[in-house]
Amino acid sequence: MHVPDGFINAPVSVAAGVVAAAAVAVSLRGARRELDERTAPLAGLVAAFIFAVQMLNFPVAAGTSGHLLGGALAAILVGPYTGVLCVSVVLLMQGILFADGGLTALGVNVTVMGVVTVVIAYAIFRGLLGILPPTRRSVTAAAFVGALLSVPAAAAAFTAVYAIGGTTDVPIGKVITAMVGVHLLIGIGEAAITAATVGAVIAVRPDLVHGARGLAAPLKLRVDGELVDAPAAAAAPATAGAGAGSTKKVWVTGLVTALVLAGFVSFYASANPDGLEKVAADKGIDEKVEEHAAADSPLADYSVKDVDDARLSGGLAGVIGVGVTVVAGTGIFWTVRRRRSQDLTATATSVSAG
Repeated sequence: MHVPDGFINAPVSVAAGVVAAAAVAVSLRGARRELDERTAPLAGLVAAFIFAVQMLNFPVAAGTSGHLLGGALAAILVGPYTGVLCVSVVLLMQGILFADGGLTALGVNVTVMGVVTVVIAYAIFRGLLGILPPTRRSVTAAAFVGALLSVPAAAAAFTAVYAIGGTTDVPIGKVITAMVGVHLLIGIGEAAITAATVGAVIAVRPDLVHGARGLAAPLKLRVDGELVDAPAAAAAPATAGAGAGSTKKVWVTGLVTALVLAGFVSFYASANPDGLEKVAADKGIDEKVEEHAAADSPLADYSVKDVDDARLSGGLAGVIGVGVTVVAGTGIFWTVRRRRSQDLTATATSVSAG
């Protein structure tokens, strides 16, 4: 759903940029409360993973494909504020290096794909957890529903922006019907990817999943060959130590997975236009589309310039993208984390002095 340059006029693009900048500023402050020594590097990994999976377009209808937006996944894994930053980092890398998503439309993309998806998905996720049993399956189920509904919500948000600042004269009723319809199908893929990823992380390290904090699986003891719940006194020490393990194994596994997806599996992704591209072509929204400012980038269109082999070119571009995104994301999140530590130190010093 990357909006290119030319779909939205300049005044509305500027306004969307202001909204996106404000959302990022708020998220930078909010992320200080979400990030700690374990989750800061994982946030960079989440951004890189989203970048990789977005390269895997999957077919959803005749001649149409979809891809992960990632807002729901990021919000549930590392928190809503950090989630907005994760998606923003991905969109920035894609726009600058790969000519994917217009530079003048960056504010629109951050608002629609980052802010809207995170807010809608996380609100639905938390609401469902409030009524479901406190189990790991509930977290996965809530993640599925939140992710599913976040995609058509983003499509509706784009339509609203287009209704205000679209550069072509297309009936809005036709646009929103087409956009929401196809993105509801894409949402099913988004939900499946999100639920599978959240479920996989919960299975090995539930303490690293922001949306599962406070979720404690009962300790099991084997008695006469059968598993039974341990007494509360025995379960407490195990629960207390659940977060003490190193995140290195999770980080390495996640990074290798992202590299394989972007460097190899992406070659087999659907070549059909995604939902927005298809609707834009069918309805005439793309009549005034502009050439991307980074069209001459050596990595434009997710291929390495002067590498003739398509598989090798795309794979190298994917690997480079994952590497750049994880470095940029990790750097940003460590900086936010250090700022939080400085704030806590200043607060403690002030209290001691008083």
